[in-house]
Amino acid sequence: MNISLKNISEKNIFIRYLILIFTQFLAAINYNLFLNPFKIVSGGTNGISIITEQMFGWSPSIFILLFSVAIFIISLFALGIEKTSSALVATFVYPIFVEITAGLSSLSDLATADRILVSLIAGIISGAVGGIVCKIGLSQGGVSQISQVIEEKFKVSVTKVNFTLNMIVVLFGAYLFGIANMMYALIMLYTMSLVMDKVLLGISSNKCLYIITSCEEEVKDYIVKELGHGVTIFNVKGGFKDRREKIIMTVIPTNEYFRAVEIIREFDEKAFLVVTDSYEVKGGA
Repeated sequence: MNISLKNISEKNIFIRYLILIFTQFLAAINYNLFLNPFKIVSGGTNGISIITEQMFGWSPSIFILLFSVAIFIISLFALGIEKTSSALVATFVYPIFVEITAGLSSLSDLATADRILVSLIAGIISGAVGGIVCKIGLSQGGVSQISQVIEEKFKVSVTKVNFTLNMIVVLFGAYLFGIANMMYALIMLYTMSLVMDKVLLGISSNKCLYIITSCEEEVKDYIVKELGHGVTIFNVKGGFKDRREKIIMTVIPTNEYFRAVEIIREFDEKAFLVVTDSYEVKGGA
């Protein structure tokens, strides 16, 4: 069976980008309604823009645009067009929405709002946006692409790089706006991570897939060559039809789960899959 991964990636692409644009609009509202007015420096491009506005008076929308374009260009040369192209829309759409919604803070009566509640709401919105974007297989660009570049060039975990970069931004925010603001940022980050995990699937960081398929080689090659994860193949005897079968077992990050299952279904729509949470993975080549 000859299936083009490019064709699979382009399936429902128009709807996916519409969803991406909508999520970026929500993210811009979140930025101008909660993050920037309350100086919640929670890392990422948003956090850096709040810092630069405070220090230099730079327009957040202009900074986000220039910063995102710079990162996009670096990623384009370091990772190639296939791994970078999905961030192109968000790179330009998000700062436009930030500029359009810039007046929201003056229209709302949030000055006396409880900061813990604000942090929770901001975290819920950010987690929902991040989870949805991961689920549709696209990218928001920005700092997350820096992490991908570092992983590609220096073989350092994306999770570790993201955590380190975001904590640097959070600590710098604490220096400018005080420890209390850092505490609100941490509340927001924790809430965001919980919501994002729920939007994606469960609360584990990895999923273990057991796959029985008639397209064994295609599925195995996709997991190994495209996703970059290992597989283990078991020979089993089926109890229903009493015949020999092979089970492909692999462990993949939660944020790759929906995309992987979608493509496996394209290879074999009758593929049998069992998915379990995987809370800890160690060892392997």
